[in-house]
Amino acid sequence: MDIILVPGFWLDASSWSEVTPPLSAAGHRVHPLTLPGLEGADAPRAGIGLQTHIDAVVSVVDGLADPVVLVGHSGGGAIIHGVADARPDRVARAIYVDSGPLGEGGVINDELPAEGDGIPLPPWEMFDEEDLVDLDDDLRADFRRRAIPQPRGVAADPQELGNEQRYDVPATVIACEFPSAQLQEWVAQGHPYVAELSRMRDVEYVDLPTGHWPQFTRPQELAEVILAAVDGPRRAVVG
Repeated sequence: MDIILVPGFWLDASSWSEVTPPLSAAGHRVHPLTLPGLEGADAPRAGIGLQTHIDAVVSVVDGLADPVVLVGHSGGGAIIHGVADARPDRVARAIYVDSGPLGEGGVINDELPAEGDGIPLPPWEMFDEEDLVDLDDDLRADFRRRAIPQPRGVAADPQELGNEQRYDVPATVIACEFPSAQLQEWVAQGHPYVAELSRMRDVEYVDLPTGHWPQFTRPQELAEVILAAVDGPRRAVVG
């Protein structure tokens, strides 16, 4: 199976470096991506928006012969949902890592402080405590060293969707900061935060308790959850 790994904000393909080996060892073809504007600190970011990133991933999908599994971390969840909208027949499963599908007209986060065309990684004080669980001083230093300013347009552009076949794409939601039971309760209550998720017809939930960056804090366990979602048998909880 071709597994495409889409990183969240401030990260490039190397952020998956501890997750990819177990996936490859299991026989999968793994494609960690560096999206436009995130090639380096000096990369141009003007004119790069959410659709730019969706189109970049669609191009990778179109270049592969077989159906793919999409894995999107954080803001990457909005991107893979856009890809599922564009190519629903090519996506075998969408896996949302501490993220979820972003609906029509939604934005990822237009409140992040920008500097010109980019959004630098904010100070840790701007994040919630739940974000930073297990992200110790060494991991924080490594993250900040590798962080690349996020193109401003990706954070602020509204999602544009048009194909309801996206709701037929099987999905796995890996819940890290908050238990999946809370997400499912919100779905049952019709909470607007999970409105798009509630419309999806085949969703499994997996708990991987940690902070917002499990590819750094629990990479082996994250790889195991991805493999279980791709290969089965399905599992409910990783403690």
